Amino acid sequence: MAQTAQSLNPARPPEAGHSVKRYTGLMDWITTVDHKKIAILYLWAGGFFFGIGGLEAILIRIQLIKPMNTFLDAQTFNELITMHGTTMIFLGVMPVIFALMNAVIPLQIGARDVAFPFLNALGFWTFLFGGLLLNLSWVMGGAPDAGWTSYTPLSSTTYSATHGVDFYTIGLQIAGLGTLIGGINFLATIITMRAPGMSYMRMPMFAWTTFITSAIILFAFPAITVGLVLLTFDRILEANFFNPATGGNPVLWQHIFWIFGHPEVYILILPAFGIISEVIPTFSRKRLFGYSSMVFATILIAFLGFMVWAHHMFTTGLGPVANALFSVSTMLIAVPTGIKIFNWLFTMWGGQVRFTTPNLFAVGFIPTFTMGGVTGVMLASAPADFQFHDTYFVVAHFHYVIVGGLVLGLFAGLHYWWPKMFGRMLSETLGKWTFWTFIIGFHLTFFVQHFLGLMGMQRRVFTYLPNQQFDTLNLVSTIGAGLMGVGMLIFLWNIFITSRKPADAADDPWEDGRTLEWTIPSPPPEYNFKQTPLVRGIDAFWKEKLAGHKSMTPSEPVGSIHMPSATILPFVMSVGIFIAGLGFMFSRDTFGSEVLSFLFNNYIVTGLGLVITFGSMLMRSLFDDHGWHIEPEELEGR
Repeated sequence: MAQTAQSLNPARPPEAGHSVKRYTGLMDWITTVDHKKIAILYLWAGGFFFGIGGLEAILIRIQLIKPMNTFLDAQTFNELITMHGTTMIFLGVMPVIFALMNAVIPLQIGARDVAFPFLNALGFWTFLFGGLLLNLSWVMGGAPDAGWTSYTPLSSTTYSATHGVDFYTIGLQIAGLGTLIGGINFLATIITMRAPGMSYMRMPMFAWTTFITSAIILFAFPAITVGLVLLTFDRILEANFFNPATGGNPVLWQHIFWIFGHPEVYILILPAFGIISEVIPTFSRKRLFGYSSMVFATILIAFLGFMVWAHHMFTTGLGPVANALFSVSTMLIAVPTGIKIFNWLFTMWGGQVRFTTPNLFAVGFIPTFTMGGVTGVMLASAPADFQFHDTYFVVAHFHYVIVGGLVLGLFAGLHYWWPKMFGRMLSETLGKWTFWTFIIGFHLTFFVQHFLGLMGMQRRVFTYLPNQQFDTLNLVSTIGAGLMGVGMLIFLWNIFITSRKPADAADDPWEDGRTLEWTIPSPPPEYNFKQTPLVRGIDAFWKEKLAGHKSMTPSEPVGSIHMPSATILPFVMSVGIFIAGLGFMFSRDTFGSEVLSFLFNNYIVTGLGLVITFGSMLMRSLFDDHGWHIEPEELEGR
């Protein structure tokens, strides 16, 4: 199966009269289905939303820099904390994860593209337009203000009367559709398109964590989609799913949200585990210690991740039996996570460790994430959670996991794979400045928040009274946030100056590459591999190096390579979904213009968006594009 799936279709002669669709400039990016270009699109979109979320965080910390501050009013603060959490989790870090998956996974498994290039593009554009729709709320009547979890009844029309929460529910449905499409695509790619000889237990750990993450996406995202649909119906169509006055149940939303929400934590952190498992062996010049145990620990984490959601709900009155069961299952999940921590340490033990920028972030990840895990076990105790629950202790724990874990892992991955993606090495000097400013700023910001929480400072409050021993620690926390911002600016400057250099990175720029992506040019050609490699063991490239070979042994002769055609349909379909969502949101509004009232109140705008989307789907179905081929003569440069 792996052999037959190496090209996106079996090799065949070019269709008679079929011309290759080539675009340049903006049109090239809008129509691309190349996984490497889609990775770059995800990266820039993620950077854009990450920047917005970072600015929101800075504004929050400025407000809390001193007691009784009037920099922000309560309503604006509520909107900022809602949008900061939502933007960072759904729109900031997720696309950067998908950027690295798109850039690296086909290369690591020896494939020429993902299984479904068209769906890959569709996943990106739906994600982007969902994120844009959510952020339009700032200029179209007010951002969502019910917290990033949008608990009912706070998110009902009684307490959130503007369209802010509607932007949240519909925007996240559209963006989540893109994520779900991407997860299914990576599952299919890894199952069917591995190079000959690459069994599951020979896959790199980043491929394994992508595989498990995609499976979690497949099972977790339908839950939040259902919840968002029900909340949308409650708000726009006056349904009663969460309204207790009419037989609904507000706690039902919490169950639906966290059945998705806790697996989402592992959707975020498992790819970071995979990155660390690639970076540390490379810069220790050693095989990953305990590869099999790492694989099974990852699977166990994914399984247990679906069994712990109610530890977010210890204070809702589930009762001692439910609290005890979810406490035990939550503590149990620390075991496979601990296995990973020790395996990384044992990989470095006795290795020839080089502290390059990627490895600095990887090594910094280990103690930082461990601290987040330890406070997680503290929160797993239901009686203790009653004290910690609504305090800054939870804020500190969450950020130690997501920022101290995931973001440090993403920094490691970006510095590690940047030369492969762009053909240019980021500056090591600036990279180390980024590391030290960011990690020092991070610990200044969030370490002190543990003590703020233990002293009783509540989260989600826009100000606080003086003389409660909160003043100094909040000042330190805000200074730390500013230092993290400086680290991000240094990283952006590093990208800028690097982009002005020639793309002359070596195939294996770190010289100790162990996996297949380091066997091809940087950046990779359109077809990735001229000949599909033959994999003969774990760390396939390293194994060939040990045998005295400078390249992989091919599994096939040079032949015609099938390539998918560029198409604008994914972009158009996503525009249609965006228009339909906007139209449905305002379908019950009263407008000053009769024309607008007619278009929105009669669902004409909604219908137009659906026509665009389903019309594009119909075109995709009726007009089959067989793609095009790169012939051996072109591959040989003749």
